[in-house]
Amino acid sequence: MKNFKETLYDAVCQEFRIDKMYFESKTEHQHLMIFHNAQLGRVMTLDGVVQTTEADEFIYHEMMAHVPIFAHGNAKKVLIIGGGDGGMLREVLRHDGIEVTQVEIDQAVIDMSVQYLPKHSQGAYDDPRANIVIADGIDFVRNSDEKFDVIISDSTDPIGPGEVLFTEDFYGLAKTRLNEGGVIATQNGVPFFQQDELINTYQRMGKHFSDTTFYGASIPTYYGGIMTFAWGTDNTALRNTPLATLQARFEKAGFKTRYYNPAIHQAAFALPQYLINALNGN
Repeated sequence: MKNFKETLYDAVCQEFRIDKMYFESKTEHQHLMIFHNAQLGRVMTLDGVVQTTEADEFIYHEMMAHVPIFAHGNAKKVLIIGGGDGGMLREVLRHDGIEVTQVEIDQAVIDMSVQYLPKHSQGAYDDPRANIVIADGIDFVRNSDEKFDVIISDSTDPIGPGEVLFTEDFYGLAKTRLNEGGVIATQNGVPFFQQDELINTYQRMGKHFSDTTFYGASIPTYYGGIMTFAWGTDNTALRNTPLATLQARFEKAGFKTRYYNPAIHQAAFALPQYLINALNGN
């Protein structure tokens, strides 16, 4: 059987057995593959890098969606940049009273995900609260006059179309799209192997937000230890929301999760010492 060998790093890699190929095509923007793996279920890759798998996507999507939304406590409008597989849209829409704008650069990713990764979106693209915009994320935040309570940048790694979403320009423009007290959370890679990416984000985002930090989750598909999510806000109280408050908000929301809970939410902001040292320049 054919194997897929990930190309994210030069010196180390992981391989996935391709038990069945569902789709492979060079889209307008990137090389997209969706295949089945006996251990992980359906797997989507873009430009040689694994993006998501059916088996563990819930960890990534729950943590990236629910941490900023429950911390905020009163989010009404959420902007998702990227996230064409639909998992992020699914999780955000589990919150009642929220309207979502999702900006995805590649319509083909949405179309192929709906067809071949239906468990990710679970019908979220048919929800009337979802406004789907096919555009470059940085162009949207530059040209839009809408304001949001939470922005989630569910991007690829900082290569190809996703590179611009890790720039100081993007963070500054995103801030202009946030309501007062709003928060942005962004995908920030596996820092054991991508420490420079973490430091760059910390420096670039930190120029625009008074509280810039990271929180993490261990996601088996993303090789190398914890995956981090960058966090930016001018409301310094948000990441210190009391556990009892988070618990009350979670219970009021009334939905079940498979990874996220209020205790995990709080603990996720505790970073290993090697990352603290790196952020402090040590």
